[in-house]
Amino acid sequence: MQLITAAIAGILTIVLLIAVVKLHPFISLMVGSFIMAICAGVPYDKAFSSFTTGAGSTFSGVGLLVAFGAIIGTILFASGGADVIVDTIMSKTPMKLLPWAMALIAFTVGIPMFFEVGVVILIPVVLFAARRAKMPVMLIAIPALAGLSTLHAFIPPHPGPLAAIDSIHANLGLTLGLGLLVAIPTVIISGPLLGKVMARWVPIMAPEQSAAENAEQSPEHRPTFAQAITVILCPVVLMLAASVVDLTGQSKTAWGRVLAFIGTPLTALFITSVLAMVLLGFMQHSTRDAVNGMVGKSFGTVAGIVFIVAAGGGFKQTLVDSGISDVIANSITESAMNPLIAGWIVAVLIRLATGSATVATVTAAGIMAPLAANLSPVQLALLVLAIGAGSVFFSHLNDAGFWLVKEYFGMTVGQTLKTWSLMETVLSVVGLGCVMLLSLIL
Repeated sequence: MQLITAAIAGILTIVLLIAVVKLHPFISLMVGSFIMAICAGVPYDKAFSSFTTGAGSTFSGVGLLVAFGAIIGTILFASGGADVIVDTIMSKTPMKLLPWAMALIAFTVGIPMFFEVGVVILIPVVLFAARRAKMPVMLIAIPALAGLSTLHAFIPPHPGPLAAIDSIHANLGLTLGLGLLVAIPTVIISGPLLGKVMARWVPIMAPEQSAAENAEQSPEHRPTFAQAITVILCPVVLMLAASVVDLTGQSKTAWGRVLAFIGTPLTALFITSVLAMVLLGFMQHSTRDAVNGMVGKSFGTVAGIVFIVAAGGGFKQTLVDSGISDVIANSITESAMNPLIAGWIVAVLIRLATGSATVATVTAAGIMAPLAANLSPVQLALLVLAIGAGSVFFSHLNDAGFWLVKEYFGMTVGQTLKTWSLMETVLSVVGLGCVMLLSLIL
């Protein structure tokens, strides 16, 4: 009972600090970990020992991958590669298929980019497409937002899935492959199909193009579509190849060892980062200083994310070392609840309380970690995806993404709840349904 009380006190502290006091999640997680350790009976002078251990291991396992993902995304954006992909797909798409094209664009561009970066890149495209086609904005916007949010929830190298994979020791390549299987139908249902309904509920039209948009400059030399798409797909192909080698038992052969090495997350993202520097930087006549500037700029965009994820890892380790996660896991086991559903519910509760998908994913993965020891590799991957699905459930007033979408599209709070918030909920539920279906098949 003391350990359960400690867990409730720690999580409640984090929720209150983030949602009510409006304190930064990094500080909130650190304070919550301290409170939980003290309530669990850990001496005050050792209350941060588990936190620092967990934060360090999480940074080593996730932080470097997030940094490389940021490098790839920043170079893709700064070089004009993202614009090339968007322009190419839109130029070959009939007007009536624009919602589907926008979902495809978001799904493609969003693989190496974090949600906020993807939103900034795609919002002007959404507004331009809606103006050109004279369509309600939501008909185009919901597919784009669904594509970005789905990738944020399910697909590495996004920080939430990476942290969950690291926490419960799932296979990254397998999780990536199954995540793509889950993501495709989830995007279709919560994107183009749902967008038709929401466009009738909130039939706002795109505003006229602003002077700032007219003045926006593109890089003098832009990469080709083939170059840009090669950079995006490179880490996916490398990690999936390594997973296939492992699943087929070829990891002991000479070529198998090579593929396994270059397909490890760190190596795959390092190779892709170098490839992005060459294809999208040097081959586009960018100077060495310019390319180095892109790389340096990328670190600033993810510093906050890395520290939040590391703090979540510290909170997770405090849960584990104090024995709290074992107690919670035993309670779930005794209740005979499916671990996939349990992971989803835990993530949903933390998401609703804190508003952060990343915090929800990291914390839920830490709570579910003891149960993961008895699961098969496929079940481990599906648990990561179930937690990811729960982490995006019903974005509301305590989520920065809610206000980002509201302000970009000029909607009221009510309109944002009827569109963005409902879309996130449908995405979460459909994602869980796809995960449960895969669990019956595999």
